[in-house]
Amino acid sequence: MGTITWHDFEKVQMHVGTILSATVFEKARNPAYQLEIDFGPEIGIRKSSAQITQLYTTAELPGKQVVAVVNFPVKQIANFFSECLVLGVVGDGKDIVLLQPDRPVKNGHRIA
Repeated sequence: MGTITWHDFEKVQMHVGTILSATVFEKARNPAYQLEIDFGPEIGIRKSSAQITQLYTTAELPGKQVVAVVNFPVKQIANFFSECLVLGVVGDGKDIVLLQPDRPVKNGHRIA
């Protein structure tokens, strides 16, 4: 991959949010969850489809803080509209570990 400029990096709006709910995404081609994430009053609540079923259950996700890109265009996946991209580390066998702050922070804070 090529080098990007600081200006390019500043265009990517990564923010912290708290997962409010997680449900199994029945209509997804690959195993996934539908997430509702609270990014605070300025950004609001956004929905996301996340293929994180290998390491996480729907019961343990609510309350977790995650990092997500919030300025991608909305993407339709089956009958669902994903409004942000939750970030994670891809491991062996497509296991995805969520990126999370190591301490609680205010929803909506930007990653820099």
